Amino acid sequence: MNSISNTTNLNVRVDSELKQQSDILFKNLGLNMSTAINMFLTKCVKTSSIPFLIEEPKPSKELKKALKEVDYMMKHPEKYKKYNSAEELFMELDNDK
Repeated sequence: MNSISNTTNLNVRVDSELKQQSDILFKNLGLNMSTAINMFLTKCVKTSSIPFLIEEPKPSKELKKALKEVDYMMKHPEKYKKYNSAEELFMELDNDK
């Protein structure tokens, strides 16, 4: 590992909630953020890889269902009422009460 005299600063932008959760996790593991990041970078260099699986996100069942519904609606526009604005839609919704 590098000696302290051979270190450099690394500035990284991170979501504040993610940083807070990470700080708690690392503290519970007896680490600080700097040590955890150094461990990650060391593992990357030693294995010439990212030390976890990175894959394309898969759509949830709900999203697949919604996409199918939108596809159907696009293919059958005659079955659905159209509105010229959100205001027009909300006015109709209010009238239905």
